[in-house]
Amino acid sequence: MVMPFISLYIESFGKFSETYVQHWSGLTFAVTFVSAFIFSPVWGKIGDLYGRKKILIISGIGMGVSILLMGFVNSVWELFFLRFFMGFFSGFIPMSQAFISTQTPKENAGRVLGTLQTGSITGSLLGPMLGGILADSLGYSTTFKWTSISIFISALLVFATREYRISATQGTKSHYSSREVVSLILKNPILLTVLLISALVQVAHFSIQPILSLFVSNLHGKTNVAFYSGIAFSAAGLGNLIMSRNWGKIADKYGYIKILIILLFLAGLVYLPGAAVTEFWQLVVIRFALGITIGGIIPVRIAYIRQEAPIAMQGEVLGYNTSLRFLGNIFGPMLGGFVSGYFGFSAVFYSTSGLLILSGIILLLSKFKNPKVSKHSAA
Repeated sequence: MVMPFISLYIESFGKFSETYVQHWSGLTFAVTFVSAFIFSPVWGKIGDLYGRKKILIISGIGMGVSILLMGFVNSVWELFFLRFFMGFFSGFIPMSQAFISTQTPKENAGRVLGTLQTGSITGSLLGPMLGGILADSLGYSTTFKWTSISIFISALLVFATREYRISATQGTKSHYSSREVVSLILKNPILLTVLLISALVQVAHFSIQPILSLFVSNLHGKTNVAFYSGIAFSAAGLGNLIMSRNWGKIADKYGYIKILIILLFLAGLVYLPGAAVTEFWQLVVIRFALGITIGGIIPVRIAYIRQEAPIAMQGEVLGYNTSLRFLGNIFGPMLGGFVSGYFGFSAVFYSTSGLLILSGIILLLSKFKNPKVSKHSAA
């Protein structure tokens, strides 16, 4: 609900240059993920030991309070600080993925996690449009307050949910030290590559996020810009919604690594024409196509981790995956803000496309260099 107008909210604090707004949009957007990067493995390990329901409730309350307070700020620094504080509690969706993946049979993990992804995508589809309407009609501050209410409701729903603790398979350990978890990751080169690519994909995906509303303003004009920015954000969500579960089913059948490689190349190729758009509708079409391709990357990647990691350590492994994703979220918005500020909006699309294709090449090379592990990773 608030992502489409972060840059517009900053713009409302005073008379700033466009470059200043672009830079601070990137920094303010990214700072949340600095603290989230540090704490994600910690929350994952605590979830493995004590259950993920408690972590989800804490996360929801912490994020809700942070976003509520953002509705009362009057300066960039106050917003920057609250975005940083919110990062300590971020990761509600990644933790919910760990919550469900550990209770899902390996053979259909892709389909189930694709279904879960559909839920989060529906929120990302409706949220930006709803946020844009609220921002244009009631103002930015009110939208932050309504967003916080929706998160508090999510925490209450989790509170009413029963957590089923699945026992480890007989003969396997019920607890692993962090050293053992890291050792398992390092001994599986494809798993390590998949985790590292999480960061690259997020850099690519998030580089356009903080400055998208400014790009929409350039294409469409300033009339109802928050609403039209919401449409541009939501177009990717709609593509996600249509294909996410299907990509999970396809990956269950043909192999997670093979489908991941295909999705990375497709996403990179789809984003490339964004550098040449001159009309708002063209941007919406490209965002929709991106959503179709990139929507399968998260559930397929998590299903692969579910397959490779013992159940008693999956929360921590997924915590590292989330941490690396957040690392990408740190650099992505900053990259987008600075690249667009110095080289223009088109350069952001070129760099984004290049990073996605590079990720596909890295995973493809890892697959060929480790054929035995790759064969084991087939569905």
